[in-house]
Amino acid sequence: MVYSIGDSIAALILDNFSWLRFFGIMFIGATLYAAEIPNYFAWIEKKTKNFSERKTTIFKTLLAIAYFNPLWITRHLFFIELFSGKIQDVTWHLFLIGFYSFLGNIPLSLLANYLIQNKIKLTYRFLASAIFSGLMAIYYALSYSIF
Repeated sequence: MVYSIGDSIAALILDNFSWLRFFGIMFIGATLYAAEIPNYFAWIEKKTKNFSERKTTIFKTLLAIAYFNPLWITRHLFFIELFSGKIQDVTWHLFLIGFYSFLGNIPLSLLANYLIQNKIKLTYRFLASAIFSGLMAIYYALSYSIF
């Protein structure tokens, strides 16, 4: 629900709200994102468990940012277009929006992913990431207007 709430806020701001989009993004969040993100976070934990504390902090943060890269954002924008009934708007332009959106959110993502990966227990990281991503969903959806 967190992803769809964040996306719905953006859709309401842009006067683009639809129930299909709301439930579509909710479905993606509850299936695809709910499967891949916790597994990736567990992989990060395993990958960095033998590192020094400083190296662990840096690598956990960078690996989390690497996951939510321009392609991930582009895929999320694809889902927005798909569930908005705008499949004709799925073009390479989505990648450019994803790329610029990624560059624009690096400072905030560094801080948020540092906190999520290094200050929150693994059990709660998906929820923390979902809340941050719900807020970022507003930014991603608004990226159409910004970029």
